[in-house]
Amino acid sequence: MIYDHILVRYGELTLKGGNRKVFVNQLRSNVKRALMPLQGYEVKANRDRMYIKLEPQADVEEMMSRISKVFGVHSISPVLKIDKTMEAVYEHADQFAQNYAEGESFKVEVKRSDKQFEYETFAIQRMVGGEVLKNVPGLHVDVRNPNHQIMVEVRLDAIYMYDRNIQAIGGLPVGTGGKTLLMLSGGIDSPVAGMEVMRRGVTIEAIHFHSPPFTSEKAKQKVIELTRIMAERVGNIKLHIVPFTEVQKQIHKVVHERYTMTSTRRMMLRIADKVAHQIEADAIVNGENLGQVASQTLKSMYAINAVTSTPILRPLLSLDKEEIVAKAKAIGTFETSIQPYEDCCTIFTPKHPVTEPQYDKVLKYESGFDFEDMLNDAVANIETLVIDKNYQVQQEAETTWGDDLF
Repeated sequence: MIYDHILVRYGELTLKGGNRKVFVNQLRSNVKRALMPLQGYEVKANRDRMYIKLEPQADVEEMMSRISKVFGVHSISPVLKIDKTMEAVYEHADQFAQNYAEGESFKVEVKRSDKQFEYETFAIQRMVGGEVLKNVPGLHVDVRNPNHQIMVEVRLDAIYMYDRNIQAIGGLPVGTGGKTLLMLSGGIDSPVAGMEVMRRGVTIEAIHFHSPPFTSEKAKQKVIELTRIMAERVGNIKLHIVPFTEVQKQIHKVVHERYTMTSTRRMMLRIADKVAHQIEADAIVNGENLGQVASQTLKSMYAINAVTSTPILRPLLSLDKEEIVAKAKAIGTFETSIQPYEDCCTIFTPKHPVTEPQYDKVLKYESGFDFEDMLNDAVANIETLVIDKNYQVQQEAETTWGDDLF
């Protein structure tokens, strides 16, 4: 079957009111970016749906694979745009049905937005179903649970026909929900958290804390690869790599061993807050999951969160680990996340971290050293990379961290 269009359905976008145009325009831009550098198509979007007009040389399957991963797309179908005659409908319905196996069932579904068309909805269903049964032996009709569904949409400009409805990722178009800073550790959880907020239309930049020589170059490359996988969905992502060695060493000098994890998370969040301010992010995102580890109890979250007034988004907070793993596998980050290259948190984890830290004790231990200059120095020496879906890594030399942070 040679299709001439791909139909893109918006899903949740249809609930938007007067600002729907903003969402549709952003989605169109995101779809165009996803299709680069493929050839042989033209993207047309209106208020209710989007059509990708195809030239004969277009790679339809590759295009659908790419579009299905664009946040904001609910479902897609390869379609035929045909003349508004029943003869044309019969011809193409037979073409669809000839690909079905003997003994399989089908159903004809009709949407008739052009109320002036000469036949009513149920009449079209009966007529097309009858023609298919007559011309393609071995099939039967099942209106409740068919193997195949032939769709006929009678619209003002033409009739559109298709028999495949491919579910896409859904959500809202990235670029419509503000900017966040993702704390990207290299584990299973944080890439999933990043994907979850992007699915709600939010753009991300990522921050990673690197502590050489305690963490290896391979651990850094692992985080770059996770960023690349996320960039496949949304385009270029900035990754800010923070030199964190001196901060961690100082924490272990002045903070009680059981509280070092709490203080480490607090210092990370203080740095992330400075970076979020610089890049004008509206919130910080992390992969915390309530009760999963010592630093993710309510008491720990309270003590850690106290260093910032910036909103902290935790999209995985109430999920089971199995649910998070399933999401990681679905988005393609799981195999990279489980590579045995440890980040700075796992390297420095105490044997018996406190699970319910007392806030006054946290402040007492940290008061033994003024970390502010050390944190500012770490921010000033951040390495910023711009990573795209093809694993092209570009160091962004022009990045400067303004004095207003300090």
